[in-house]
Amino acid sequence: MSVDKVFATPADAVADIPDGSSLAVGGFGLAGIPWFLIGALLDQGARDLTVVSNNCGVDGAGLGLLLEQGRISRVIASYVGENKEFARQYLAGELTVELTPQGTLAERLRAGGAGIGAFFTPTGVGTLVSEGGLPWRYASDGTVAVASPAKEVRTIQGREMVLEEAIVTDVALVRAAVADRAGNCVFHAAARNFNPVAAMAGRLTIVEAEQVVEVGALDPDAIHLPGVFVQRVVPLTPEQAAEKSIEKRTTRPRPEA
Repeated sequence: MSVDKVFATPADAVADIPDGSSLAVGGFGLAGIPWFLIGALLDQGARDLTVVSNNCGVDGAGLGLLLEQGRISRVIASYVGENKEFARQYLAGELTVELTPQGTLAERLRAGGAGIGAFFTPTGVGTLVSEGGLPWRYASDGTVAVASPAKEVRTIQGREMVLEEAIVTDVALVRAAVADRAGNCVFHAAARNFNPVAAMAGRLTIVEAEQVVEVGALDPDAIHLPGVFVQRVVPLTPEQAAEKSIEKRTTRPRPEA
Protein backbone atom coordinates (compact mmCIF):
# COMPACT_ATOMS: atom_id res chain seq x y z
CA MET A 1 0.00 0.00 0.00
CA SER A 2 1.58 3.29 -1.10
CA VAL A 3 1.61 6.49 0.96
CA ASP A 4 -0.64 9.23 -0.39
CA LYS A 5 0.66 12.70 0.55
CA VAL A 6 -1.76 14.76 -1.54
CA PHE A 7 -3.60 17.69 0.04
CA ALA A 8 -6.56 19.20 -1.77
CA THR A 9 -5.58 22.88 -1.68
CA PRO A 10 -2.67 25.13 -0.71
CA ALA A 11 -4.80 26.46 2.16
CA ASP A 12 -5.21 22.96 3.58
CA ALA A 13 -1.48 22.29 3.31
CA VAL A 14 -0.35 25.41 5.23
CA ALA A 15 -3.24 25.63 7.72
CA ASP A 16 -1.23 24.42 10.72
CA ILE A 17 1.93 26.53 10.25
CA PRO A 18 2.19 28.52 13.51
CA ASP A 19 3.51 31.99 14.29
CA GLY A 20 7.28 32.06 14.76
CA SER A 21 7.99 29.32 12.22
CA SER A 22 11.16 29.15 10.15
CA LEU A 23 10.62 28.57 6.42
CA ALA A 24 12.95 27.43 3.66
CA VAL A 25 11.46 28.69 0.40
CA GLY A 26 12.55 27.54 -3.05
CA GLY A 27 13.01 29.69 -6.10
CA PHE A 28 15.50 32.12 -7.61
CA GLY A 29 14.13 35.59 -8.17
CA LEU A 30 10.60 34.69 -9.25
CA ALA A 31 11.63 31.54 -11.14
CA GLY A 32 10.32 28.40 -9.49
CA ILE A 33 8.86 30.03 -6.40
CA PRO A 34 5.86 28.36 -4.71
CA TRP A 35 3.39 31.10 -5.68
CA PHE A 36 0.26 29.51 -4.28
CA LEU A 37 1.71 28.20 -1.04
CA ILE A 38 3.02 31.70 -0.32
CA GLY A 39 -0.40 33.14 -1.15
CA ALA A 40 -2.12 30.61 1.10
CA LEU A 41 0.25 31.43 3.96
CA LEU A 42 -0.49 35.11 3.44
CA ASP A 43 -4.21 34.37 3.85
CA GLN A 44 -3.58 32.00 6.77
CA GLY A 45 -2.05 34.76 8.87
CA ALA A 46 1.13 33.28 10.42
CA ARG A 47 3.46 36.00 11.71
CA ASP A 48 6.99 36.50 13.06
CA LEU A 49 8.40 34.24 10.35
CA THR A 50 12.05 33.50 9.66
CA VAL A 51 12.55 33.00 5.93
CA VAL A 52 15.53 31.23 4.37
CA SER A 53 15.59 31.81 0.62
CA ASN A 54 17.90 32.99 -2.13
CA ASN A 55 16.00 36.29 -2.11
CA CYS A 56 12.83 37.73 -0.57
CA GLY A 57 10.69 38.14 -3.66
CA VAL A 58 10.05 41.53 -5.22
CA ASP A 59 7.74 44.38 -4.36
CA GLY A 60 4.20 43.10 -4.80
CA ALA A 61 5.05 39.48 -5.61
CA GLY A 62 6.21 36.27 -3.95
CA LEU A 63 7.70 36.62 -0.49
CA GLY A 64 7.50 40.37 -0.98
CA LEU A 65 3.79 40.09 -0.17
CA LEU A 66 4.52 38.59 3.26
CA LEU A 67 7.17 41.24 3.81
CA GLU A 68 4.80 44.10 2.98
CA GLN A 69 2.36 42.91 5.64
CA GLY A 70 5.08 42.77 8.29
CA ARG A 71 4.84 39.02 8.63
CA ILE A 72 8.59 38.32 8.27
CA SER A 73 10.94 39.21 11.13
CA ARG A 74 14.19 37.59 9.92
CA VAL A 75 15.63 36.74 6.51
CA ILE A 76 18.61 34.54 5.67
CA ALA A 77 19.37 35.17 2.00
CA SER A 78 22.11 35.71 -0.54
CA TYR A 79 20.52 38.41 -2.69
CA VAL A 80 18.12 41.19 -1.73
CA GLY A 81 18.53 43.77 -4.46
CA GLU A 82 15.10 43.90 -6.14
CA ASN A 83 12.85 44.86 -3.24
CA LYS A 84 12.53 48.46 -2.08
CA GLU A 85 10.32 47.55 0.88
CA PHE A 86 12.93 45.03 1.99
CA ALA A 87 15.59 47.77 1.96
CA ARG A 88 13.31 50.15 3.84
CA GLN A 89 12.52 47.66 6.61
CA TYR A 90 16.15 46.60 6.94
CA LEU A 91 17.53 50.13 7.17
CA ALA A 92 14.73 51.19 9.53
CA GLY A 93 15.59 48.42 11.98
CA GLU A 94 12.35 46.50 11.38
CA LEU A 95 13.96 43.41 9.85
CA THR A 96 16.89 41.17 10.76
CA VAL A 97 18.92 40.16 7.69
CA GLU A 98 21.67 37.55 7.55
CA LEU A 99 23.40 37.87 4.19
CA THR A 100 25.11 34.64 3.15
CA PRO A 101 27.18 33.82 0.03
CA GLN A 102 24.93 32.09 -2.48
CA GLY A 103 26.80 28.81 -2.74
CA THR A 104 27.23 28.71 1.03
CA LEU A 105 23.49 29.21 1.48
CA ALA A 106 22.73 26.32 -0.87
CA GLU A 107 25.18 24.06 0.95
CA ARG A 108 23.87 25.07 4.39
CA LEU A 109 20.40 23.94 3.28
CA ARG A 110 21.69 20.74 1.66
CA ALA A 111 23.80 19.91 4.71
CA GLY A 112 20.79 20.40 6.96
CA GLY A 113 18.83 17.91 4.90
CA ALA A 114 21.74 15.45 4.90
CA GLY A 115 22.13 15.54 8.68
CA ILE A 116 25.48 17.35 8.58
CA GLY A 117 25.77 19.88 11.40
CA ALA A 118 28.39 22.16 9.86
CA PHE A 119 31.10 22.29 7.21
CA PHE A 120 34.22 24.25 6.29
CA THR A 121 34.42 26.34 3.11
CA PRO A 122 36.97 28.84 1.75
CA THR A 123 34.18 31.19 0.67
CA GLY A 124 34.13 34.29 2.86
CA VAL A 125 37.54 33.88 4.47
CA GLY A 126 39.17 37.26 5.04
CA THR A 127 35.88 39.14 4.77
CA LEU A 128 33.16 40.21 7.22
CA VAL A 129 31.55 36.81 6.56
CA SER A 130 34.26 35.13 8.63
CA GLU A 131 35.55 38.06 10.69
CA GLY A 132 32.12 39.24 11.85
CA GLY A 133 30.63 42.70 11.81
CA LEU A 134 28.00 42.38 9.08
CA PRO A 135 24.96 44.45 10.14
CA TRP A 136 22.21 41.91 10.88
CA ARG A 137 19.87 44.52 12.31
CA TYR A 138 19.95 48.31 12.50
CA ALA A 139 18.59 50.51 15.27
CA SER A 140 16.03 53.17 14.40
CA ASP A 141 18.77 55.83 14.50
CA GLY A 142 20.80 54.02 11.82
CA THR A 143 23.44 52.53 14.09
CA VAL A 144 24.11 48.78 14.04
CA ALA A 145 22.03 47.08 16.74
CA VAL A 146 23.11 43.49 15.99
CA ALA A 147 26.18 42.45 14.02
CA SER A 148 27.25 39.04 12.81
CA PRO A 149 29.66 37.15 15.08
CA ALA A 150 33.12 36.01 14.05
CA LYS A 151 33.30 32.41 12.83
CA GLU A 152 35.89 29.72 13.36
CA VAL A 153 38.61 29.60 10.70
CA ARG A 154 40.97 26.65 10.23
CA THR A 155 43.69 25.77 7.80
CA ILE A 156 42.66 22.58 6.00
CA GLN A 157 44.83 21.04 3.30
CA GLY A 158 46.88 24.23 3.26
CA ARG A 159 43.91 26.53 2.74
CA GLU A 160 42.05 28.72 5.21
CA MET A 161 38.39 27.79 5.57
CA VAL A 162 35.51 29.15 7.62
CA LEU A 163 33.02 27.06 9.58
CA GLU A 164 29.41 27.40 8.41
CA GLU A 165 26.48 25.83 10.25
CA ALA A 166 23.81 23.83 8.43
CA ILE A 167 20.24 25.11 8.23
CA VAL A 168 17.18 23.09 9.23
CA THR A 169 13.79 24.84 9.17
CA ASP A 170 10.39 24.04 10.58
CA VAL A 171 8.77 24.11 7.13
CA ALA A 172 9.87 24.14 3.49
CA LEU A 173 7.72 25.51 0.66
CA VAL A 174 8.75 24.45 -2.85
CA ARG A 175 7.47 24.29 -6.42
CA ALA A 176 7.84 21.24 -8.69
CA ALA A 177 6.92 20.62 -12.31
CA VAL A 178 5.77 17.05 -11.60
CA ALA A 179 5.28 15.13 -8.37
CA ASP A 180 3.79 11.73 -7.70
CA ARG A 181 1.44 11.03 -4.84
CA ALA A 182 4.33 9.81 -2.67
CA GLY A 183 6.19 13.12 -3.03
CA ASN A 184 8.87 12.20 -5.56
CA CYS A 185 9.55 15.39 -7.53
CA VAL A 186 10.87 16.54 -10.90
CA PHE A 187 11.80 20.19 -11.46
CA HIS A 188 11.91 22.01 -14.79
CA ALA A 189 14.86 24.05 -16.03
CA ALA A 190 15.58 27.15 -13.89
CA ALA A 191 13.09 26.02 -11.23
CA ARG A 192 15.63 23.38 -10.27
CA ASN A 193 17.54 26.03 -8.35
CA PHE A 194 17.00 26.27 -4.62
CA ASN A 195 13.91 24.04 -4.61
CA PRO A 196 15.61 20.65 -4.00
CA VAL A 197 17.88 21.90 -1.20
CA ALA A 198 15.10 23.94 0.42
CA ALA A 199 12.93 20.82 0.40
CA MET A 200 15.69 18.80 2.06
CA ALA A 201 16.09 21.34 4.86
CA GLY A 202 12.46 21.37 6.02
CA ARG A 203 11.17 19.19 8.84
CA LEU A 204 7.78 19.56 7.13
CA THR A 205 8.11 19.97 3.37
CA ILE A 206 5.15 21.08 1.26
CA VAL A 207 5.31 20.91 -2.53
CA GLU A 208 2.98 22.61 -4.97
CA ALA A 209 3.15 20.67 -8.23
CA GLU A 210 2.07 21.69 -11.70
CA GLN A 211 1.18 18.06 -12.36
CA VAL A 212 0.56 15.18 -9.95
CA VAL A 213 0.88 11.62 -11.24
CA GLU A 214 0.41 8.18 -9.76
CA VAL A 215 3.25 6.40 -7.99
CA GLY A 216 5.31 4.51 -10.56
CA ALA A 217 4.66 6.96 -13.39
CA LEU A 218 8.03 8.71 -12.93
CA ASP A 219 11.24 7.15 -14.19
CA PRO A 220 13.34 6.62 -11.04
CA ASP A 221 16.39 7.97 -12.87
CA ALA A 222 14.52 11.21 -13.66
CA ILE A 223 13.57 12.06 -10.08
CA HIS A 224 15.38 15.12 -8.70
CA LEU A 225 13.98 14.97 -5.15
CA PRO A 226 13.03 11.69 -3.45
CA GLY A 227 9.70 11.58 -1.70
CA VAL A 228 11.38 10.80 1.63
CA PHE A 229 11.98 14.56 1.94
CA VAL A 230 8.33 15.50 1.21
CA GLN A 231 5.34 15.29 3.53
CA ARG A 232 2.63 17.14 1.58
CA VAL A 233 1.85 17.54 -2.11
CA VAL A 234 -0.62 20.08 -3.50
CA PRO A 235 -1.80 19.66 -7.11
CA LEU A 236 -2.25 22.92 -8.99
CA THR A 237 -5.01 23.48 -11.51
CA PRO A 238 -3.94 23.96 -15.15
CA GLU A 239 -4.71 27.67 -14.78
CA GLN A 240 -2.55 27.93 -11.66
CA ALA A 241 0.28 25.97 -13.25
CA ALA A 242 0.32 28.37 -16.21
CA GLU A 243 0.32 31.50 -14.04
CA LYS A 244 3.95 32.62 -13.89
CA SER A 245 5.68 35.99 -13.79
CA ILE A 246 9.16 37.29 -14.43
CA GLU A 247 11.02 40.09 -12.68
CA LYS A 248 12.13 42.05 -15.73
CA ARG A 249 11.20 41.79 -19.38
CA THR A 250 14.00 42.76 -21.74
CA THR A 251 13.33 42.78 -25.46
CA ARG A 252 15.13 43.83 -28.62
CA PRO A 253 13.85 44.36 -32.16
CA ARG A 254 13.79 41.28 -34.35
CA PRO A 255 16.21 41.50 -37.31
CA GLU A 256 14.63 41.76 -40.71
CA ALA A 257 13.90 38.37 -42.23
